[in-house]
Amino acid sequence: FKWWLLVSANIVIFVGSLISGTLLLRFYFQNGGQSLWMGSLTQSMAFPLLLIFHFFFTFCFRRSNSDEPSPPYSVSLLITMYTVMGIIYGGANALFAVGLSYLSASTFALITTTQIGFISIFSFFINRQRMTPLIVNSIVILALASSLVAVNSGSDEPAGVSHAKYLLGIFSTMLSVCLYALMLSLSQFTFEKVRKKHSYSTVIEQSIWCFLVATVVSLVGFFVSGQWKTIADEMSGFQTGRASYVATLIGTSVSWIVFGVSQIGLVFVVSSLFSNVVTVASFAAVPIAAVVFFGDKMGGVKIIAMVMAVWGLASYLYQHYVDDVKV
Repeated sequence: FKWWLLVSANIVIFVGSLISGTLLLRFYFQNGGQSLWMGSLTQSMAFPLLLIFHFFFTFCFRRSNSDEPSPPYSVSLLITMYTVMGIIYGGANALFAVGLSYLSASTFALITTTQIGFISIFSFFINRQRMTPLIVNSIVILALASSLVAVNSGSDEPAGVSHAKYLLGIFSTMLSVCLYALMLSLSQFTFEKVRKKHSYSTVIEQSIWCFLVATVVSLVGFFVSGQWKTIADEMSGFQTGRASYVATLIGTSVSWIVFGVSQIGLVFVVSSLFSNVVTVASFAAVPIAAVVFFGDKMGGVKIIAMVMAVWGLASYLYQHYVDDVKV
């Protein structure tokens, strides 16, 4: 019961923060935001908030003596893994921002369902997870759903976005979820083979380091590209006002930090596969939220793609259920 309660709490926080983070970042681009590196930066720059969680959980574990001593591990290897994951996360954030700047929120969310295919492949090679007919079926269905969205691109291009940029958005989104899937598999590998310890303190520790490195990557791109020079003009020209501009960036940053912690938390509590399933399920709900808040169009092709995404997700979940029954 306690395990399911913990998992359920993680899922609720996870889904809410993912939907709010995605919609707020799209709101930023839709209302005059043009800095792709700022969009990338908002996904990791609030990492100092994690220090509060870190101190809190460390204090709780010390008081309850439930945090077992750490087995010996290689500090240099651990730092290398954190750095690699941070760089991957920073690159994924940048591509994520490109995708959201050129695509509608609903189209973007449907394409991200391909992440479940990438995580299956990475989990097979990195985490030794087996490939079953149900998982292969899920991958094929999700790939077809994303292909439908790409083929139907001509009728769903946002105003002011050229066809070339729209296709760039699709490619960037798929590459972004590929990198996110790789980071999740590396997270599970780090817990099991490098850090050799499963606790919430190690989850927060890993999150802090990864978000720190990702923030450095985004800051380098932000200043090298010269986009920092246009922020003042961007703020003054934001369609809903300066206060809304600042609130949007702050809300986006907090949402993605909470999302990142809950995501790695699910990797810790269950597995990277399960974390990815919940991610895909959350993104499947984004198109509905986008229709409500942004008035996105849900044509026949999008509806079919969404049904296929749910079908692929159900196939994947059923495999997880079968594995649990066997255990």
